[in-house]
Amino acid sequence: MSDQCGCGTGHSHEAPGATTTTVEAPVTVERREDQINLSPVAAGKVKSLLEQEGRDDLQLRISVQPGGCSGLRYQLFFDERSLDGDVVTDFDGLSVVVDRMSVPYLSGAMIDFVDSIEKQGFTIDNPNATGSCACGDSFH
Repeated sequence: MSDQCGCGTGHSHEAPGATTTTVEAPVTVERREDQINLSPVAAGKVKSLLEQEGRDDLQLRISVQPGGCSGLRYQLFFDERSLDGDVVTDFDGLSVVVDRMSVPYLSGAMIDFVDSIEKQGFTIDNPNATGSCACGDSFH
């Protein structure tokens, strides 16, 4: 008989009416190396933000711009424009647009959304980034 509580009686002390919570394993998302990737959590957050905007003509645009302490920085914003050479990827009805100049920098990158005590916001895990600044906002 195992002593689960350490009191030496061979029983466990569980509060009346206590429930056991099973933590599910995180959903793994298959990353495609030839396109931008969006996690289900990030897609849900983007859809929620789009609903708050109250417009159906917007799409998420992700681009890479010169700037930041490491040379390049990410920009994520809602955009109604279609530019020549845009690459549009559909994620279950959500359009994510990358301009043709940013495509080589973002191919294979995973966009996720984190909502924790320490951090809240979109994160980008980019295999093309050879280094980044301490704040995580720019890369090279």
